[in-house]
Amino acid sequence: MTILFDGLAYGMLLFLISVGLSVTLGLMNFVNLAHGAFAMLGGYACVVTLNDFGVPFLMTLPVAALLPALVGIVLERFLYRRLYAASELDQVLFSIGLVFMAVATAHFFFGARQQPLQLPEFLSGQVQIMPGLDLGVYRIFLIVTGLVVAAALQFSVIRTSFGARLRAAVDNQRIARGMGVDVSRVFSLTFALGSALAGLGGALGVEMLGLDPEFPVKYLVYFLIVVSVGGSGNILGSLYAAILLGVADVAGKYYIPQVGAFIIYAVMVVTLIYRPQGLFGRPHQ
Repeated sequence: MTILFDGLAYGMLLFLISVGLSVTLGLMNFVNLAHGAFAMLGGYACVVTLNDFGVPFLMTLPVAALLPALVGIVLERFLYRRLYAASELDQVLFSIGLVFMAVATAHFFFGARQQPLQLPEFLSGQVQIMPGLDLGVYRIFLIVTGLVVAAALQFSVIRTSFGARLRAAVDNQRIARGMGVDVSRVFSLTFALGSALAGLGGALGVEMLGLDPEFPVKYLVYFLIVVSVGGSGNILGSLYAAILLGVADVAGKYYIPQVGAFIIYAVMVVTLIYRPQGLFGRPHQ
């Protein structure tokens, strides 16, 4: 049960960080491999405001989401927008270049060391659910946060007018513009949302994943696996895939540590062999 719970918490963390990539990749059809850089920015925003300015941990989370969102809007307006119609290779090369720039910038300002993060007392320690089963408070917090974010995103995409405009813009930009949808504004807000989610996930992940300038490179593959297995653009698909991969990764590293890190890749390969569009993605026409 402890392994299952830790895997669930780890999966929720993967979901919180990668769901923003699912939004930009699946809903905007843009290959943004610099997604991890926005997560790293959120992590550093959390650490700096907490350690240097004494802001309470929970109050750092809005800052960790807002700063990447603002940076995302600026980059989308002046850089990303120029590549929406470009080939996927051009998008990949451009976003990889941004990753290397982000890594170098983080090295310059923060050095190569891991950043410390002291959780507040009410999020530390463990609670006993039953004899022999103690659950970490922070991991419970991650699970609850992930469920709330998933529910809010699913509702906003499916049930709101903004979600309808976004889906219309993705399906056919020309017709959407003809119906009065400001496609550029919708894409800017969507990119800001994806960046904010990355920043929030990055801040919440400092305690479990650590934070250093290599963060966007180390965990990029994990984010891509979650999106590809769940199906790009599918919020609930990303949630289920992240939970599956998180539990498989933790259980594999515990029971068979010699090949534990291989488990998550094996799950991805098997899934994509039988479901190339992901578990919950729409088949390509």
